[in-house]
Amino acid sequence: MSAQAVLFDLPGPKARRRQRIGTAVGAVLVLGLVGLGLWRLADNGQLDPARWAVLFDPAAGVPQALGEALLNTLYVAAVGMVAATVLGALLAVGRLSHHIWVRIPVTVVVEFFRAVPLLVLILFCLLFLPTVGLPMNPFRALALGLTLYNMAVLSEIFRAGILSVDKGQREAAMALGMRKTQVMTLVLLPQAVRRMLPVLVAQLVVLLKDSSLGFIVGYIELLRQARSLVEFFNFQFGNLYTFQLYVAAAVIYIVVNVALSQAAKVIERRTRSNAKTAAVAAPNDPTSTITPGAAGPV
Repeated sequence: MSAQAVLFDLPGPKARRRQRIGTAVGAVLVLGLVGLGLWRLADNGQLDPARWAVLFDPAAGVPQALGEALLNTLYVAAVGMVAATVLGALLAVGRLSHHIWVRIPVTVVVEFFRAVPLLVLILFCLLFLPTVGLPMNPFRALALGLTLYNMAVLSEIFRAGILSVDKGQREAAMALGMRKTQVMTLVLLPQAVRRMLPVLVAQLVVLLKDSSLGFIVGYIELLRQARSLVEFFNFQFGNLYTFQLYVAAAVIYIVVNVALSQAAKVIERRTRSNAKTAAVAAPNDPTSTITPGAAGPV
């Protein structure tokens, strides 16, 4: 019996007919809305090829400006991703500590930074930290704000992933004589990361998009650069290229986020295939001291 038949009854002829009709009606409505939008854009002259040509004209400076802003966005996002991931993993381990003097302060830190809005953190880093002697600029304020907020969110993702690993994994590793640090770093965390990879990637995509808050503190990222170009061209030619420039920035964001998601899928497939290979090879390895099924893919 298939899993679908267990979860719910398979649709009959009438139900399948209704599903096809609903799908067709929904597709027609979506196509109609898209057509209406394109018609309105064409009616306003927004689809004029001359307007879109400015995005690819080196003489206008738009490709260079957007490319430089994209590099700035990726740079601050990469710094925030690496720092937030490392600190989030450490905080997750701290929240799972058996020592109350470690667990309670770490819990307070995580809950505090999860509760504070990201924009408030960025402004706090830029405006307050220099008053206590810490040098700060827009890049540092944005990177630090992204790190503080996302490390708290990622710590909860890591903690949930660690808790989702079967207790037998921990017990088998302890039975082999591993220390708590070895159990966490060699057994639990690798499996937790593999299980939580889709959620981790989703949060990293959110971090990348949150880098657009840099325009508040004057950091030249993709959105601020697009806005600066809009203001420049509006001053020179009137409201002529506003739609095109913002669409270009949106498309760049979409392409980068899709590329990040696809890279995560490739990594997930490879880690799963490696885990399956290790699980198959372990019983055939005469030097292995792990009983098949006792500790899983350690």
